[in-house]
Amino acid sequence: MPITDWPQEERPRERLLAKGAHALSDAELLAIFLRVGVKGKSAVDLARDLLGHFGSLNRLFAAPAAEFAAVPGMGAAKYAQLRAVLEMARRALREEIATGDALSSPGAVRDYLRLTLGALAHEVFMVLLLDAQNRLIGAEELFRGTLTQTSVYPREVVKLALQRNAAAVIFAHNHPSGLCEPSAADTVLTRALKDALALVDVKVLDHFIVAGSGRPLSFAERGLL
Repeated sequence: MPITDWPQEERPRERLLAKGAHALSDAELLAIFLRVGVKGKSAVDLARDLLGHFGSLNRLFAAPAAEFAAVPGMGAAKYAQLRAVLEMARRALREEIATGDALSSPGAVRDYLRLTLGALAHEVFMVLLLDAQNRLIGAEELFRGTLTQTSVYPREVVKLALQRNAAAVIFAHNHPSGLCEPSAADTVLTRALKDALALVDVKVLDHFIVAGSGRPLSFAERGLL
């Protein structure tokens, strides 16, 4: 049955307007994005198929174009729309961090990192560069691959911080395995980077580990800095 034949109070768009986006399921939110279904399936049915195929919103967002377009009813246009929505969300969060104190808006920092790193299938090490007011002045990806002290060079991090005139930094990397706990290598590397940056008077405010769509782990909150 098409959504237009549903009772008005059960339609996803009308429910969102009446109760807010938080009241909708993942499938209902995705259905609003899709707008229409395919022959024999409503937009909600199609959204459920997508979630069933990919397993989660996070994996759906990370899907390559070919895999996304292989799902019946999808295509290049829908994929482009999805990537545009995600990029707008990332940019909005970057603006929030750039115009305010990163320490006073930890939720925005976590959300930005989760959207940027959470769905990646490979490990990435990032540096958020902050000015003296802890406002974001840049975000740089420094390394891809297995994170070790020998693969992320402290001198390169120091060089970047000096080039961008950063007063402080926040590190972040992802665990594609989905496990958010820091490894011994993570801890050793963080201490080495902190010691190197202290020599040029650049503070390390935090190091986040991102694992899927869950809450990123904070080294500062764990007392690991």
